[in-house]
Amino acid sequence: MTQLDARPTEAAHDTAGGAPDGGVRSKGLGGNSVGLVGSAVIGVSTVAPVYCLTSTLGSTSGEVGLQMPAVFLAGFLPMLLVAFAYRELNKAMPDCGTSFTWTVKAFGPRVGWMCGWGLVIATIIVLSNLAGVATSYFWLLAGEITGNTSIGALDDNKAVHIVTCLALIAAATAISYRGMTATKGVQFTLVGLQLVVLAVFVVMAVVKAGSADFPTSVPFSWTWLDPFSVKSFGAFTAGLSLSIFMYWGWDTCLTANEETIGSEKTPGRAALIAMVVLVGSYLATGVAAQMVVGSGGKGLGLANPATSDNVFAALAGPVMGPTLGILLFVAVLASAAASLQTTFIPVARTVLAMATYEALPASYARVHPRFKTPGRATVTAGVATGVFYTVMTLVSEHVLVDTIYALGLMICFYYALTAFACAWYFRSELLRSPRDFFFKALFPVLGGVLLSAVFVKTLVDMWNPTYGSGSSVLGVGSVFVIGVGLLLVGFVIMLVMGRRSPAFFRGEVLTRETPVLVVEDTP
Repeated sequence: MTQLDARPTEAAHDTAGGAPDGGVRSKGLGGNSVGLVGSAVIGVSTVAPVYCLTSTLGSTSGEVGLQMPAVFLAGFLPMLLVAFAYRELNKAMPDCGTSFTWTVKAFGPRVGWMCGWGLVIATIIVLSNLAGVATSYFWLLAGEITGNTSIGALDDNKAVHIVTCLALIAAATAISYRGMTATKGVQFTLVGLQLVVLAVFVVMAVVKAGSADFPTSVPFSWTWLDPFSVKSFGAFTAGLSLSIFMYWGWDTCLTANEETIGSEKTPGRAALIAMVVLVGSYLATGVAAQMVVGSGGKGLGLANPATSDNVFAALAGPVMGPTLGILLFVAVLASAAASLQTTFIPVARTVLAMATYEALPASYARVHPRFKTPGRATVTAGVATGVFYTVMTLVSEHVLVDTIYALGLMICFYYALTAFACAWYFRSELLRSPRDFFFKALFPVLGGVLLSAVFVKTLVDMWNPTYGSGSSVLGVGSVFVIGVGLLLVGFVIMLVMGRRSPAFFRGEVLTRETPVLVVEDTP
């Protein structure tokens, strides 16, 4: 296969699906921009651990009680198994389209297109939530710093909230537009800040657990790590769906593979490093939070409906004190803002790949000549995020909770498809060695089955209006309407694109034999 430098020529950018000589189709991204540590940092940043914890600690506790740490571990298992599939596929096909490209090669254009859509719409959902949390903490932090509660209360003004949110989305879009080097430079500081503040919170929570100031404290028990102690299978799958959401984003390391030093190996290694950091952070924080305030619904308990959608806002002062508590506000704001910026990476590059292979309009395949980024795709993602969040905020008062639950459905959908694509793509190699069998078949298929089970159970449960925030549309749970509705929108768009780009959907543009980007590996 032709060896190409990761920085393409303009000539190579003129032919869809491949160069005129049948070589690799370069997409124009700036190669060798990120190393192993930078890639892992971007993966952690995209997940946004502090944001995820403040958004879901309460919801998860409400579903599974003190078994929250066990559910965090259970959610990590399918993610780890699927990560092996991503690693193996990336070794063979380092392409920024990741799930889209790989599932097209394995299962054909229509399944691949829907898989790509699942990734794109999941990213739009999480971008909108990130922007909402960043906005809320911006005003909360402003109120804390100034000591003026009326400033902090500005977040309750819907018009102010939406305008601030749109401004943050615009800023994040602009930074992402300027390329991976600008992205990487911002992330080292913000990710380091998040992890340090989380460590301080964990230590202070454990030290204060059991004191008179925290009457709902619960002593640690190893049973918290037992998933079989969850009260019902429905509660377990609901908690698992939230837990899976908390790990979403590690695959950004793979989406940036065409811009990474050592594209075949570095992204997979970075993803595994990011996941280990995440599971350690989640377990430590979840255990410490339960020890200090418990998982009940009263007082500072994690499942208190009044605070469950933003736990750290309630715990910052009591656990860390008025001065250090501000650091937790800063960490949540930094977490959401950093992730808001890096989360544009997977959606823009997936759209770029889809357009390059004629699955979307060709205009989205344009790469900025200076910044080497998919400029039009990045801006479109920013606009879509702003529109989605504005509409959902005006329609539903519980948009944050319901979209997070719907996001779990999307994640299970495209991760499971990617896992199955790994086993099917490598089916002729599975018996060559024990390693091939385990890492290309057994682990990915097991991860795909687990995620498929969560997908189906969640799909059934979310029909009930009591699922999620409890809101409904014509008697149907709003989470179901959001999740299934967005998948159907993708199906309709696919039908439209089938008329505009028949060659792709006939399987003539991207096939199993189509060359993919290959770069020289570094020692």
